Amino acid sequence: MLTAFARAFRTPDLRKKLLFTLAIIVVYRVGTHIPIPGVDYKSVQTCIDVANKGNQSLFGLVNMFSGGALLQITVFALGIMPYITASIILQLLTVVIPRLEALKKEGQAGTAKITQYTRYLTVALAILQGTGLVATARSGALFNGCPVATQIVPDQSIFTTITMVICMTAGTAVVMWLGELITDRGIGNGMSILMFISIAATFPTALWAIKKQGTLAGGWIEFGTVILVGLVMVGLVVFVEQAQRRIPVQYAKRMIGRRSYGGTSTYIPLKVNQAGVIPVIFASSLLYIPALVAQFAGGTSDWKRWINDNLTKGDHPLYITLYFLLIVFFAFFYVAISFNPEEVADNMKKYGGFIPGIRAGRPTAEYLSYVLNRITWPGSLYLGLIALVPTMALVGFGASQNFPFGGTSILIIVGVGLETVKQIESQLQQRNYEGFLR
Repeated sequence: MLTAFARAFRTPDLRKKLLFTLAIIVVYRVGTHIPIPGVDYKSVQTCIDVANKGNQSLFGLVNMFSGGALLQITVFALGIMPYITASIILQLLTVVIPRLEALKKEGQAGTAKITQYTRYLTVALAILQGTGLVATARSGALFNGCPVATQIVPDQSIFTTITMVICMTAGTAVVMWLGELITDRGIGNGMSILMFISIAATFPTALWAIKKQGTLAGGWIEFGTVILVGLVMVGLVVFVEQAQRRIPVQYAKRMIGRRSYGGTSTYIPLKVNQAGVIPVIFASSLLYIPALVAQFAGGTSDWKRWINDNLTKGDHPLYITLYFLLIVFFAFFYVAISFNPEEVADNMKKYGGFIPGIRAGRPTAEYLSYVLNRITWPGSLYLGLIALVPTMALVGFGASQNFPFGGTSILIIVGVGLETVKQIESQLQQRNYEGFLR
């Protein structure tokens, strides 16, 4: 692999793409440490230290996607979450709105319009989320339990609030632009690369926190155990993410004039984890809503106390059960809207393709639905178990909230890493060089 890296840097155009990607990553990481106007930086650091000692914020998921910039309230505080949310919303609306579905079928021109709609929706969501973040920081709810939480934004005038929202919205637009630059002129999908970097940037802090909280041999035994479990988790995720059911497809031979066309054999790859990391994000976001409502609701009441006791603690049995069931449900839901067996069967029939032993048309669609449902079950259970690793694996160490190798983090890290390596390998193979993968 090191030899392949050396050969990649010896190739002029590939070297330019790699260096350009690294330069954009540096710019992105610098932006995550630039605070916005109107924020008391000392109070923010004090509250972050309180959160690192166990009083975790409810905004841990968004903070992870921003590379730790959210809780520091920097220019890139919102990170790529508005873009991810906008992309998911447009993908769901494509199934519901006929106009968007028609645009999707128009090819490159339609995709360009949907991308433009995604940009507009990203800016709108950034304004909404930025306003919510500023309001949360002003009320002290961003760091619930921090003694100086209400001093994070000392100047609460309208002008300061508007300035903070504009800065965060502009930061989101810049992050979106940086991601598109990587896609166009660098290596890999830009948004995925930035997401990878944001999550990977939180790993050293989380691992060191586990070492500091450990009690065996100065914390080194816990630290080594986490590293070992992490390596096993990475191997398991790679194995499942690469697993797929290949359905053979045969195309009939057709005679057009004196030439014959078709007669080739191919396959439809159905991944075990067809939904990717989307179900985990959906389930996490849905479970955050009751906790946020309870946090902003004034006074004390029975329903608020019940939510705080049952739906805000990651190790509570009810929370674990609901989290697991929601992941399984959203896995089936997302697969149902992202893969249409009837559309695939119609396209196969149109081009003379068929599955051996299965009649074309409706029987093919029913067979694809049957296979898809069967492989979605192990995929959804796998997602649920991986997502519960941070809660269940290190409960004995008392530092489960710092465990980085689980949930969305490990799924995104492995998925983006595999895809980027494959793209570099394809670039090398075009020049008859040996790639990364054997």
